[in-house]
Amino acid sequence: MASAGAQAQSAPPDGSPPKVLRFALRVAETGFDPAKVSDLYSRMITPHIFEGLYTYDHLARPARMKPLTAAALPEVSDDFRTWTVRLRPGIYFTDDPAFKGQRRELTAQDYVYTIKRFADPAVLSPSWSEVEEMGLLGLKAYRDEVRKRGIPFDYDKPIEGLRALDRYTLQFKVAETRPRLMENFAQSDLYGAVAREVIEAYPGQSAAHPVGTGPFVLTQWRRSSRIVLERNPDYRPRFYDQEVQPAEGDAEGQALKARFKGRRLPMIDRVELSIIEENQPRWLSFLNGEFNFIERVPEDYINQALPNGRIAPNLAKLGMKAYRVSATDVLFTSFNMEDPVVGGYTPEKVALRRAIGLAMDVGRELRVARRGQGYVAQSLYLPNTTGFDPDFKSEVGDFDPARAKALLDLYGYVDKDGDGWRDLPDGRPLVLESLTTPEAFQRQIDEIYQKNLAAVGLKLVFKTGKWPENLKAMRAGRYSIWSLATSGSKPDGQDSLARMYSGQINGQNYARFSMPALDKLYNEASHLPDGPQREAVFLETKRIAAAYMPYKYRAHRYITDITRPEIVGYRRAPFWQNWWEYVDIDAQPATVAGRSSVTAQAGTAPAPLR
Repeated sequence: MASAGAQAQSAPPDGSPPKVLRFALRVAETGFDPAKVSDLYSRMITPHIFEGLYTYDHLARPARMKPLTAAALPEVSDDFRTWTVRLRPGIYFTDDPAFKGQRRELTAQDYVYTIKRFADPAVLSPSWSEVEEMGLLGLKAYRDEVRKRGIPFDYDKPIEGLRALDRYTLQFKVAETRPRLMENFAQSDLYGAVAREVIEAYPGQSAAHPVGTGPFVLTQWRRSSRIVLERNPDYRPRFYDQEVQPAEGDAEGQALKARFKGRRLPMIDRVELSIIEENQPRWLSFLNGEFNFIERVPEDYINQALPNGRIAPNLAKLGMKAYRVSATDVLFTSFNMEDPVVGGYTPEKVALRRAIGLAMDVGRELRVARRGQGYVAQSLYLPNTTGFDPDFKSEVGDFDPARAKALLDLYGYVDKDGDGWRDLPDGRPLVLESLTTPEAFQRQIDEIYQKNLAAVGLKLVFKTGKWPENLKAMRAGRYSIWSLATSGSKPDGQDSLARMYSGQINGQNYARFSMPALDKLYNEASHLPDGPQREAVFLETKRIAAAYMPYKYRAHRYITDITRPEIVGYRRAPFWQNWWEYVDIDAQPATVAGRSSVTAQAGTAPAPLR
């Protein structure tokens, strides 16, 4: 399936060979409609097609927000309840038949329409709960009316909290103080502008027909197999030196700024993506030269790629370069709080989840399956975000089978029928069921935890399915246990806390956890400015998370990417996904024999192993 958007140019106008970035995703995409995607791998692609009001300075560490389609930072009322954003005139969508031959300029009304789509029940946006939490005046009330009356969503109906004051001016109004509201709109992967004409011209095909204002255009798509994007030939002038303000001590950032000063973005012509879920063929395809970049070296090949923490001599001789960061992510096991076996808030149910957590040998997962590419997590908050404290310690990070057995014994989870497995307190068989995925790497992790739980008398079985299907089941509450990972999308820790907020059930609250005391803390954190008072709220939420264990937070990962020598300018961002426009392809790269260093990028240096 190919986009019907603009005819992109796959080769430079001077006749030189096209500059092509080629790599493989480890999980299949779900589509390219920002209102309908929630998975990381689709969101790695959408911000290169669509553009939000704001973005992040590509080289600044720590992160700093800057205008993208906005003309300047927002004008904000003293109470942080009214935000006014002025757009930059002269930004255009890529050509599409939906525009009937007219060149279509981006306007404030496009963002009004884009955000309203999240509220339309017919869209079934998995991100509605996040938009709902913004508190835009009148938007939730109108959505509720549409649902109650069973009427179509009227996109022309005025919404007090979301208005286009004129062609280039947006106004947001919220019911309560929201100091960090605009961080939401720096997520181009979700809130990049879409055109109403395009959505209406291709009913039911929005995921396959993305048309935005961004630097790349989708030209080929074979679902779960191949994705091709090409440089948008009509992209407005944007220059590298307009984008970057690295810190004075950031030598790498300063060097990139000097090298690319004056270069127009994007610098490459084409991006070709394959989907290879198994680690071995993805790694071998990179070694064989099919790809010039590997995004996340598979953990089971990290010792081959970086023996003793340095890039392997055979790769160094080819001019390859490795980049290692402490990722803004967390590996976690989610328990469905509505599940009759592992869910619930009574002491025996809490004891079961805590016992499972104590029985899980995360250190072994990191040593054996992940080859040391991570460190034990202690809370729900992600590195590089507010709320994260590297010195915080809790039971979440403990491995203690003896305590696990004691908890199970105390609350009546004993072997009543003599079959060697613990039963429920009422004598019924106790079988834990976890979703999983079929790839060999995941099987290594599953085997570790199956043996861990068997060692304390708990029987764990797995239900295998593809990742997108498992995600759908989890969002609908049709699961008991699932282990997966999540990545941060902005510098605020509120998103992590949303995973325990009842208003995010069917959204980010995968565990379907509901507790008034936690909801109260969530709302306090939403309205407080950053500072000691807000950090105290985050601390209390960590304690609640450890006590009730709706999630077993396991580890934060190190990510290592490797580039072939022709790729220059690569730098992994802490949490934003748009980076293709900032790299170049050198047609005649210099191969440096003996290069053996690993770049630990500024602001994201690896944390110590625990």
